[in-house]
Amino acid sequence: MTRFLGFRGKSLEWALNLSVILPCYILFGYNHAVAGGLLTLPAWTETFPAIDTVNTTGETKVHNSTLQGTVMAIYTLGCFFGSLSCIWVGDYLGRKRTVCLGAIINILGAGLQSTAFTVPHLTIGRLVTGFGFGHITATAPNWQAECCGAGHRGAIVLLEGVFISLGLAIANWIDLAMSQVQGSSAWRFPIALSAFWAILVIITTPFMPESPRWLVKKGRVDEAKIVLAALQDQEEDASEVTGDIETIQESLAKSSGAKFSHLFHNSGGQRLLHRTFLACLMQVFHQLCGVSAFAIYQATIFEDNLGMASTPARILAASVFTFQTLLSPVGVFTVDRFGRRKLMMFSALGMGICMTAMAASTSQPRENIAATAVAVTAIFLFSFFFPIGFLGLSFLYATEMAPLSHRVPITALSTGVAWIITFVVAEITPLAFASIKYKYFIIYAVFNFCVILPCVYLFFPETNGRRLEEIDEVFASATSVLSTVKESHLVHKRHLNSSSESSSNGELGNMRGNAVQEKR
Repeated sequence: MTRFLGFRGKSLEWALNLSVILPCYILFGYNHAVAGGLLTLPAWTETFPAIDTVNTTGETKVHNSTLQGTVMAIYTLGCFFGSLSCIWVGDYLGRKRTVCLGAIINILGAGLQSTAFTVPHLTIGRLVTGFGFGHITATAPNWQAECCGAGHRGAIVLLEGVFISLGLAIANWIDLAMSQVQGSSAWRFPIALSAFWAILVIITTPFMPESPRWLVKKGRVDEAKIVLAALQDQEEDASEVTGDIETIQESLAKSSGAKFSHLFHNSGGQRLLHRTFLACLMQVFHQLCGVSAFAIYQATIFEDNLGMASTPARILAASVFTFQTLLSPVGVFTVDRFGRRKLMMFSALGMGICMTAMAASTSQPRENIAATAVAVTAIFLFSFFFPIGFLGLSFLYATEMAPLSHRVPITALSTGVAWIITFVVAEITPLAFASIKYKYFIIYAVFNFCVILPCVYLFFPETNGRRLEEIDEVFASATSVLSTVKESHLVHKRHLNSSSESSSNGELGNMRGNAVQEKR
């Protein structure tokens, strides 16, 4: 049987991205948004009156909002536990089998949700779905990054952001279409459709290559050579393949005896606590910039906060995510040109301005058409700024921060942090909308301006164009949390100079050889 369906080189990378990563991250966006667009459906409120915030007022609405937030947020709590389980499961099963396990559990959860008749039944289904997807979201970025070259790793991994946006858009358009249907199928079908994307993942994953770095770590060097040769479109005994195998082995040798407890110490030259903190902080920034409130409750914001009718609100919500999908490639095409830091700071500045505009416009009466137009514009612009610096980049950066020996636990922990923060946001957002209203957006504006922007500038080293093993040198050379930004430039400059000297020496050797031949 032909390995990897006959794909090699860049075509193999694209096959991995389109056959596995695409459905994985469509599933990410789909699961994140699909239930939020169903909350105001008559069939939904009839089935789950305890979380009805449409036909209630006063204290009852506040109580229902709190319970609704819990039911919605429990999915992200499941993702949190699923991500953390990869600390132990991920390196044991490998990247491929962990992704398939997560997809199978996701299918089970989708079945439980779509057959629910009570709030506890629905809640358990959302918890199971999240537990399954947590395995995928903690594993897929590692797998993808470890199968990509350093020169275009950023662009490839940032495709995740495009796929997430596509999943968000698909979920909202399906919610819109099904809102015209009578009966419980209006909400049962959209939730059950989550299983479709998981089934695609299960079908395609076995045909793709395992992570060569994981194979080397497990002592399966011959298999790793086959994978690297296919990814680089080289022979198995080519110098490039052999050199990469040796580099991976050296990196593993330097960090032998890896333990989870090492993540909480900076000793040993790897600064693992520092790296773990940066990976987790990046995920905190991803969630607390304000995107989770928009992604989960987009239709609700248009309908309840801005006073729009149900159908126009759903059309606008779907249009926002379609707009985000169309503009997400901006980040893909710029991340390896401008680097990670510049995009993150640009994105934080833009999102802060959008949240300021949201606070100002939603503080006005609903009858103020101009204020509503400003709010809608701010939401669309937020969907331009966010994917450039944070949508896929947060997962990429967390992966780049982690050395091979601790890559699975660090990315699992950082992804777990992302989900627990999302849980908090999903839990409090309905209550915040019902109580502090427009002031809720001020919190996000301040966080973007006063926390994300300065922290990225001071603490986050550039990783653009660096091999994953080269990033290890940055932290080995760093003396404090403030020195890594400077060290990233110095280490990269050293490597560029070394490569230039090697190239010059090679050319000089060829010239000398030619001169000898001419004398003969």
